[in-house]
Amino acid sequence: MIRTFQPNDLERVMELWLSANGQAHDFIPHSHWEEYFDAVEALLPQASVFVWETNGRILGFLGLNGRTVEGLFVDASARSRGIGKALLDHAKQECGALTLRAYQKNEGAVRFYRREGFLIQGRQTDRETGETELILCWEQRRNAVP
Repeated sequence: MIRTFQPNDLERVMELWLSANGQAHDFIPHSHWEEYFDAVEALLPQASVFVWETNGRILGFLGLNGRTVEGLFVDASARSRGIGKALLDHAKQECGALTLRAYQKNEGAVRFYRREGFLIQGRQTDRETGETELILCWEQRRNAVP
């Protein structure tokens, strides 16, 4: 079930953030994520965060800053079960238009977002890592037939 982030979720959400970043971005040293851990931990409660919880355990979360998806993370044991899609669909309903950045080398994430209707709008170099990021955008179709 999807629910709004609560302050007591922070430890588990940050655990997911660190482990999922390390797994998805094996082309970036794990020390990079460890270096930014404290900053993300401080900023995360200021974002709009939605968590997926099953049997009292958080298995995924999505963070929004306005209409920008700052991150979508799912526990390795729960991937490919629709949790990421459900969280993204929730954000789509909340916002009507979304933007995000994904590392070009994170091919699984890029495929996922493209499958979910995101279009590549541009590329940029992440100053911190030197890696190419894709800028992806999604917008709800106004006149789409259900």
